[in-house]
Amino acid sequence: MSRPYIKKLSFTLLDSITDKDPMVQEQVCSALCSLGEAQPDETLRACEEYLRQHDKLAHPYRTKILRAMETILSSHIHDLDKDTASAVILLASSEMTRTKELDCDWQQAASSVLVAVGKRFTNQVMEEVLNRFQPGMLPHSSVLHTLANLSMSNAFDMVPFLPSILSTMLPMLGMAKQDALKVVFCCALQHFSESILEYLANLDQAPDPTVRKDTFGADIFGAYDFLFHHWLQSRDAKLRLAVVAALGPMSHLLPSERLEEQLPKLLPAVLGLYKKHAETFQISKSLGQILEAAVNVSSRTLEVQLEALLVALHSQICVPVESSSPLVMNSQKEVLRCFTVLACCSPDRLLAFLLPRLDTNNERLRVGTLQILRHIVNSAAAQMEIKKPFILSSMRLPLLDTNDKVKRAVVQVISAMAHHGYLEQPGGEVMVEYIVQQCALPAEEPQKPGPDGEDLAADSVRAVSIRTLYLVSTTVDRMNSVLWPYLLEFLTPVRFTGALTPLCRSLVHLALKRQEAGADDFLIQYNANANLPSPFALTTRLLVVSSNPYLGDGRGAASLRLLKVMHQNIHPLLGQRWETTMPVLLEYLDEHTEETLSLKEWEEKLLVFLRDTLIMVSDNVWICQLSQEMCKQLPSYSGTPQEKNFLYKCIGTTLGAASSKEVVRKHLRELLETARYQEETEKEGLACCFGICAITHLEDTLAQLEDFVRSDVFRKSTSIFSIFKDRSEHEVEKLKSSLILCYGHVAAQAPRELMLAKVESDILRSIFQCFNTKVLGIKVETKDPALKLCLVQSLCMVSQAMCSGAQASSFHFSRKAELVAQMMEFIRAEPQDYLRTPIRKKAMLACTYLVTLEPALEEQTQADVIHSCLHSVMALPPGPEGEDGVCQESLYLDTVCALEDLLTSLLRQNMTPQGLQIMVEHLSPWIKSPRGHERARALGLGACLLQFFLEHLQVSTLVPFHNLGLLVGLFAPRCADTWTTTRQEAVGCVYSLLYLQLGYEGFSRDHRDDVAERLLTLKDGLVHADPTILFHTCHSIAQVIAKRLPSDQLISLLLTMFESLGDPDKNCSRAATVMINCLLKERGNVLLEKVPEIVSVLRAKLRDTQEEHVLPAAQHSVYLLASQHCEAVVSSLLGSPLPFDSHTCALWRALAVEPSLTAQVLELLLEKMSKDVPFKESRAFLLGSTADRVATLLPLAATCALNEVLSAPSSGTVVLELYPQLFVALLLRVSCTVGVQLPRNLQAKERKSTSLAKAARNLDPCSSAVDALQALLLRSGSQDVLRCVELEGGWELLRTSAGHEDGVAQLASSMAKYAGPRLPLVMKALGCTQNSVYEIQRVTSTAFLAELLSSNVVNDLMLLEPLLDNLTARLKDSSASVRRLVLRGLANMASGSPDKEKVEFRTASIRLFGHLNKACPGECEDVFLEQVVGGLVPLLLHLRDPQVPVASACKFALCMCVPHLECAELAAAFYKYLQEGRSVHFGEFLNSTCKHLMHHFPDLLGRLVSTNLFYFKSSWDDVRAAAPMFTGFLVLHAEPEQRTQVDLEQLIVALQLLLKDPVPGVREKAAETLGRLVKFA
Repeated sequence: MSRPYIKKLSFTLLDSITDKDPMVQEQVCSALCSLGEAQPDETLRACEEYLRQHDKLAHPYRTKILRAMETILSSHIHDLDKDTASAVILLASSEMTRTKELDCDWQQAASSVLVAVGKRFTNQVMEEVLNRFQPGMLPHSSVLHTLANLSMSNAFDMVPFLPSILSTMLPMLGMAKQDALKVVFCCALQHFSESILEYLANLDQAPDPTVRKDTFGADIFGAYDFLFHHWLQSRDAKLRLAVVAALGPMSHLLPSERLEEQLPKLLPAVLGLYKKHAETFQISKSLGQILEAAVNVSSRTLEVQLEALLVALHSQICVPVESSSPLVMNSQKEVLRCFTVLACCSPDRLLAFLLPRLDTNNERLRVGTLQILRHIVNSAAAQMEIKKPFILSSMRLPLLDTNDKVKRAVVQVISAMAHHGYLEQPGGEVMVEYIVQQCALPAEEPQKPGPDGEDLAADSVRAVSIRTLYLVSTTVDRMNSVLWPYLLEFLTPVRFTGALTPLCRSLVHLALKRQEAGADDFLIQYNANANLPSPFALTTRLLVVSSNPYLGDGRGAASLRLLKVMHQNIHPLLGQRWETTMPVLLEYLDEHTEETLSLKEWEEKLLVFLRDTLIMVSDNVWICQLSQEMCKQLPSYSGTPQEKNFLYKCIGTTLGAASSKEVVRKHLRELLETARYQEETEKEGLACCFGICAITHLEDTLAQLEDFVRSDVFRKSTSIFSIFKDRSEHEVEKLKSSLILCYGHVAAQAPRELMLAKVESDILRSIFQCFNTKVLGIKVETKDPALKLCLVQSLCMVSQAMCSGAQASSFHFSRKAELVAQMMEFIRAEPQDYLRTPIRKKAMLACTYLVTLEPALEEQTQADVIHSCLHSVMALPPGPEGEDGVCQESLYLDTVCALEDLLTSLLRQNMTPQGLQIMVEHLSPWIKSPRGHERARALGLGACLLQFFLEHLQVSTLVPFHNLGLLVGLFAPRCADTWTTTRQEAVGCVYSLLYLQLGYEGFSRDHRDDVAERLLTLKDGLVHADPTILFHTCHSIAQVIAKRLPSDQLISLLLTMFESLGDPDKNCSRAATVMINCLLKERGNVLLEKVPEIVSVLRAKLRDTQEEHVLPAAQHSVYLLASQHCEAVVSSLLGSPLPFDSHTCALWRALAVEPSLTAQVLELLLEKMSKDVPFKESRAFLLGSTADRVATLLPLAATCALNEVLSAPSSGTVVLELYPQLFVALLLRVSCTVGVQLPRNLQAKERKSTSLAKAARNLDPCSSAVDALQALLLRSGSQDVLRCVELEGGWELLRTSAGHEDGVAQLASSMAKYAGPRLPLVMKALGCTQNSVYEIQRVTSTAFLAELLSSNVVNDLMLLEPLLDNLTARLKDSSASVRRLVLRGLANMASGSPDKEKVEFRTASIRLFGHLNKACPGECEDVFLEQVVGGLVPLLLHLRDPQVPVASACKFALCMCVPHLECAELAAAFYKYLQEGRSVHFGEFLNSTCKHLMHHFPDLLGRLVSTNLFYFKSSWDDVRAAAPMFTGFLVLHAEPEQRTQVDLEQLIVALQLLLKDPVPGVREKAAETLGRLVKFA
């Protein structure tokens, strides 16, 4: 079955090769190749047969088929049988020669097929091709191509055919008329010659080792002669290049005598082509081959042609290169290869030509010449050996060239020389020095890549030189003796500083090699090498440059590594010690970067290393020599202040280790005399030097300073030192500041017990002597800020030193108050609008240390210190002043740290809640500042103080933290500050306060409270500026506070937070409201007694605050209180003055937020309204006058309150529940207040309010009741009732005695018309009023009920009978009005797109299918499994559904159903790819699914394929494309034995139909699947 089946598959695919879509065509070819992978013979036969049968098939499609055949042949040539090969050969030969066009893709494809077959079936192919290569007839160009390519791909089998081919070809050359055909002949001759040369070069492997070059000589010469004399002069450039490409390999096959006679013509002709062609690669390549051939035969012609050759080749190297394309680079390589050939045969003439050209000033000529020189140094080493001195001397002028291109070329030449022993010659040191000079060039700034993508920095002169130096040092063994110890000479001169890192790395490598060789080789003979640096110079230099370790590509580590390996040459005792100390330093550098390294810490580590080294040596002579060398090198570092500063410290360290006091004094004196005091860094370094020296030589150091201070240095006239002549005032100030700084460092570093003895008598006296100047005997303080800063800095160091000694506690400092006052004076004198100098910082640090000394400061002095320091720092404007923003920011942070230290130092003196309160009181104005930066600073200080207080808390007895509520209330609202930093600090403050409370409750310091710890996790929520997140976090913080705050502190906390409602920062005000309400919710249950006070404060705050957010917050507060103390809140609010102001009204409305509370409030108000009599009667002074009815206050207030509560929209639910009670109560309230007056005190208020504005509601008792009744109707949804009564004028009638009954009747009528369903319960409630003590209430209720009898609603609601019973009972009422109304009542009784729907239906159906798996009980699992299998294909395919909801539903259904298949791998694949929201790579997913299906359920193959066939006709393009892809993946992963499940005939027919589908993507998938069906062959 295999062959017919493969043929059918192949033909089906081949029929689709003409598809209009290129992608489909490519897929068809790919499918053909897939068939060929499995069944190469059958597939090739099918292709061959198809091409024969479809003779009219267009060329492009034939080409694609042939390309597919070539691909199959290339992979399976050894599996091909002879018959198939013969058929393919005949086909390809026919296809190749069917058209006369030249260079056609179709011909090339056919030719490639022949070449592919010829790798195994050479004879058969040659037989067929030679049939088309007959003497006397021009062959088809493709025949020549095929022969040429065959010779290149299979030289051993082809070369035996070449003599006959060449003899047949030679007569044809003259017959060729077309240039294109001539080019083909040239290419064939080139390839023939190359294959012959390959054959001859591998005769030991050749099938016929007897073949000789002369076998081909005559034919090759004949061809050569024709090409040279006839075609080389052609006008066609392509032909000329083809000719010259052929002449190169052909020249090797010419007989020697023929070559010799042709060279005088050949070489000039080839050189002449350079002028005619821009693309010269082929010319140079052939020229090299011709030159090699000439050298091989020892041609004498070369000598004659040499000058012309050199000129032409040199110009090719020197020509400017436009690009670095591979072709251009290869062309240059071929030219250089020509120079190699010439160097081997004529080295003297070559050098005589090249070296004078090094003297030119032309960049191109010099660079080109250097390139050639480098090449011949490398490639013709033997010929150049005796020329080394001559070549070295010729480099003199290029070494002076400043052009970067020339420099790079020179460095490359020197590198080549190093590899071949040139630098060992005299003059070689100059070359080494040149390399080092280039390494020392300044490092290049990072640059963008060049036009060709090259890294310009990597190719810079410096970079190339560094690589060269390291390469030569590490890989060229012969250079060891040249470079060691010579390279050491370059370490100390400043001009080579930039080269230190590469120098050190090379020297380390060289030194290690020397060590391996033996101690004698490694030890340096300094006497024999006068130019080498001494061990002291070397140590000083390497140590100092290490102080800035990441400069110069990491010179710190490199210098230290060199120092380590040089230990034996520095001092014999250092080796073992440095083996342990040096790696620690290097590891420290590896752990850090330039950004993370602290230079101060690093310098300290180096100084410790130096100190340790000096202790290890313990040789005073050696140490003194080292100190002398250090002093000697000081001037070298004037251009690098930081390194000079460090060198001063090294000098101080070394002098400190010296035992010779004379040497110490001498060097200290020289340092004072030679220092450059105008340089700040040097001044600091000098002071550090004196301070370090004072550790061991305090007396000598102070003596030298004293002598210097007493000298004539402060005078402007001449002095004893020549360096101080004509010193300006500015210079004198600089000198004074340096000396003051020296004293400060001496005090800081000297042993404490010795320093305390001299601090007042010597050190401070000398400091102030330098600071103060006397004019005419009067002390005048300097105004120089630098001098003032030095004074403050020194006093700070002195103060710190006094405090840090063991005797500090017993030391009585008599000048303490004086120094503190001086510091405060400096601080107050600093400008408030900017921060330029560290005077504030230093002065505060000095005070920090001073306050701890005895005697203690007075209380007022302490307060002044705190106030002055806070004002000096807090009031500074935000943002750095000046251009150097980073430095200013650093200075500001240091100043704040100094302030923190001072405040904590003062707090330490009074570690009580009262002491803490005093500090916070000083901060309070800044915490509440309207300026954000001031608040941020204050909170930072507060957090610092609280943390300090907490860390140092010592509670001996349990005492209350009585001001906790006040402090928490101050800090907590700031958790919502508009400044992020302030918010973060505020949380920290609250956190510390809660732990302080725990401490005062007796918990240990290491106790961790889960509730308080939650504050730390809440900090993240304060990072966001989103108000929602912010206030939610504040609420959570308040919850934490509520859980940990003692009950007795709650009211003080709340009252403090109430004050924050008016905070200028609205965020904090809002946060206060959030926190207040949270506290009320969490802890309000204990505030019953405080409810009146809280309500009163809230009302007062509402009056005082205009912010919009305060009112709703206050409303919520009242709501929270009422939810816990409802009656107390209602009573407190009822006690508010009448008429209620707008804020009180708003608070009433707040009680309607939550239904259960609203119900309680309404019931309480109804109770209050009915509890007291509605009015009291009072008579006028005249007897017999009518009594006036005056409203009582409590029912009046309750009525007004009811109105407010009912007006709140949120009360609607409760209003409906209590509707009958409310309606009846308010209706009766209206009735009993008709004609009732206000008390006199309220009448005045009423007149005043109505005259001013309509702000408050009407206070008239009846009107207020009517208003409440209207609010009830509105809130219950009876707007129509309200409107109807209004239109009839009923509301006005209700308010008057005369019209009251009519008004009630209109209300009843409207109720019957628009609110009938409410009447049954209203009637029931009204029925209870027939026994009211107030006649007017009985009249009102009767009027209402009587009017109802006129409406049909009583029948509809079956109310007639109870209504009649009620009215009949009222006929016995004592009131005539009631009886009249009953009769009136009795009289009244006598007189709800198609496509969308489809989508929704499909979506719902699919989702239902997914949900069914949940409802599938155990007994029906088998049935449902069957449904799952049946639905698998449609669900998978409809993942490509054009409707997103449907595809999403399919994802859901698949994930729900897959558990029933009980396949973990399949379930994992589904869950991986089908997650909601994840985009599905459908092909990848389907491939994975099919793999698992065929592995676990192979028997489903036939069913799945047949189901897919149904979807081949889907109306959706994507589904139609997915179906064949699904089928293809199933076949891909199925085992061949499963083929019986599939109806292949039906499947192939279906796929054939899909190959004609209008959608290219569908056709592409069909072709792909057809290729996979080979599996079932």
